[in-house]
Amino acid sequence: MTSMIIPALILAASASSGDVPDEVLAKMQVSDVVIAGEIHDNPVHHERQAEISAALQPSAIAYEMLTPGQARRAAAETGLGESRLRTALDWDGRGWPDFAMYFPIVAVAPEARIYGAQVPRDEARKAAISGVASAFGDEYVLYGLDSPLPPEQQIKREALQMAAHCDAISGDMLPKMVDVQRLRDAALARAVIRALDDTGGPVLVITGNGHARKDWGIPAVLERVRPGLTVFSLGQTETKRSAEFEARYDHVLVAPPVERKDPCAAFR
Repeated sequence: MTSMIIPALILAASASSGDVPDEVLAKMQVSDVVIAGEIHDNPVHHERQAEISAALQPSAIAYEMLTPGQARRAAAETGLGESRLRTALDWDGRGWPDFAMYFPIVAVAPEARIYGAQVPRDEARKAAISGVASAFGDEYVLYGLDSPLPPEQQIKREALQMAAHCDAISGDMLPKMVDVQRLRDAALARAVIRALDDTGGPVLVITGNGHARKDWGIPAVLERVRPGLTVFSLGQTETKRSAEFEARYDHVLVAPPVERKDPCAAFR
């Protein structure tokens, strides 16, 4: 993965929400990798991520939202403020929430190297057809992409994909969608490993809750590839969830829900 360095001239943004318990921050500060999950459009989740970044002062930050190409383009810039970094990353129009919510995470850790870990959409589409192993490259065995999932996990993951797509997709697409999700988990884990090797860590990962879960997300891939790493995974939600949900993470934080349109309305 390609990285960029946010120079020290960057204006530090405020990260004073004080929403993350001190004992949780303390555990993060002795971890090699901190995975901060999110619901992408919830601003409180990003405020907490900025608070974590400020406390951790990571050597590297890996973003699900950035491709390696975006990181390369931004690497050539200097003295980046929010507007210039937004432009350098070609952020707008890519389907992610407002960059203003993500900028403080890097602004409070100006020495962090930023890694792009997103699998571009066109690559994901090709991978769904040709297979994720070939899309990932030579390390696909190391990252477990050659192995089928346990049947129970496969069923659960297909059900999650169906629900996420409003029960409006063909059932024969589900295995391919699960494969692409596994590809994204592996790509994020590979970015973490490269960031650790390049910088020594700690590494902060900014990603959706699905990738942050310990049972089959980034932490599970890291355990396979680099056993012995100390990994802390934070889940963030908008309502109190079940004990089963909370068991997927080392800690779960709840935030007020965001008012949003019904994503399934278009399918009715």
